[in-house]
Amino acid sequence: MNNLDPEVARDPDHLVVYGGRGKAARDWNSFDRIVGALRTLGNEETLLVQSGKPVGVFPTHREAPRVLIVNAMIVPRWATDEVFWDLEARGLTMYGQMTAGSWIYIGTQGILQGTYETLSALARAEFQQPDLRGRWMLSSGLGEMGGAQPLAVTMLGGAALIVDVDPRAIERRLSKRYLDRRAPDLDEALSLVRQAASERRPLSVGLEGNAADVYPEIERRGILPDIVSDQTAAHDLRVGYIPVGYSVERAATARTSDPDGYMKQVRASLATEARAILALQRRGVRAFDYGNNFRAQARDSGVSDAFDIPGYVPRYIRPLFAVGSGPFRWVALSGEAEDIARIDRMILEEFSSDLPLCRWIRLAAEKVAFQGLPARICYMGYGDRERFGHLVNRMVRDGELSAPIAIGRDHHDTGSVASPFRETEAMKDGSDAIADWPILNALLSVAGGASWVSVHHGGGTGIGNSIHAGLVIVADGSDEADRRMARVLHNDPGIGVARHADAGYPESIELARRAAFRIPGISDEPKSDSA
Repeated sequence: MNNLDPEVARDPDHLVVYGGRGKAARDWNSFDRIVGALRTLGNEETLLVQSGKPVGVFPTHREAPRVLIVNAMIVPRWATDEVFWDLEARGLTMYGQMTAGSWIYIGTQGILQGTYETLSALARAEFQQPDLRGRWMLSSGLGEMGGAQPLAVTMLGGAALIVDVDPRAIERRLSKRYLDRRAPDLDEALSLVRQAASERRPLSVGLEGNAADVYPEIERRGILPDIVSDQTAAHDLRVGYIPVGYSVERAATARTSDPDGYMKQVRASLATEARAILALQRRGVRAFDYGNNFRAQARDSGVSDAFDIPGYVPRYIRPLFAVGSGPFRWVALSGEAEDIARIDRMILEEFSSDLPLCRWIRLAAEKVAFQGLPARICYMGYGDRERFGHLVNRMVRDGELSAPIAIGRDHHDTGSVASPFRETEAMKDGSDAIADWPILNALLSVAGGASWVSVHHGGGTGIGNSIHAGLVIVADGSDEADRRMARVLHNDPGIGVARHADAGYPESIELARRAAFRIPGISDEPKSDSA
């Protein structure tokens, strides 16, 4: 229900949460049946959800997951857009994106912290500075994911110009404090962001327009941003990328009246934008693909050198993944913002030596507006997630929090995904497309006793391009929850360390040797109870 709160979802009337057509349930009949099953589910039963549709409640045991979810899986030979969306139109499957179909989406904050971490790493790697002060970024897309970009930039002290063809998306980001202001035209937008950068002052500006118009014009003028990217829903071109000359309304009509002609124009516009990004890159602008399958779509649209644009994971985020760190989140089931504030204060006290984490928590408390149930997200790694879970469970038990806390994470994480265009691009051993790992991750979470576990296909980069797994565990203050978290919140980031150790990352191998799990051939010695 929280995923489909109008404050959270992009199009709740049609069950769409985010990411083009990422849904929480297949149809409203399925939604009602899921809710009905959850209301009557016993403590030794498990609900099975097949692509957004409840298909059975089976006897299990008390510490088994209460729900198991699989979304959009399709035999690889048939894993194409054409086949999948035909099956979806016939009511046989559903695109769950990542956290939409696994019911742990928390609004734009969910991607905000990852964007913040990416840009923070970019600042260190590209500019040898701790933040983005004095720099400005050009990007596009202010939807449920892209809408995080302007706030992430300003949290790091930089300036941002974000282009979107949908004026409603701009207004929504203004109302939620993710965007500072709107410019009436490109001249004003450029003046605002360039002046802010020169004054080392944070500012984000939204501009109504099409990236395939705006990017080439900026390059033609010889104006060079410091950073350029794209965060449209390019993984799903039918609905996620609107061509030059089309409004949102006209595009919706053209998709049905002339689908082939419309798609040709989509691809032509995307290619134009990609060539502009490449031209800016050749002139010294730091460009990156932010995991929306933009480069592959551009290559398929005739831009042969699209992959000269680097992916953000191998360039900026992999060092975090290699040591088991990734996007970790929690939701206050009470609906009380004060429960999140109390956990914020606990983190600042208990994890005070982790300065980047504490800086983020302070910034989020100050700047992030909650959508739906109050929630928080941070990057937290192996060992710390388990410790955090026990601390939160104790807070619930001792009455410091007014209700249980749902602890989960993005599917975009250290050991839970195979996605050669994003999380697993350019793995050290060439194992980019090996999808055993997310399945092992899900199985391990089931064995450990997570509250619900999910496996999805296609999220983030589109059908045929990824397999990923997610989990949630509820801290209800019980001894049982402590036992579960000792397994689940240890094993989940642990398999990320194991996955990267297997690929040959030296920092992962070193951590595995000291970890409380064993990797045959690397850390064979039995661990003591105190390890």
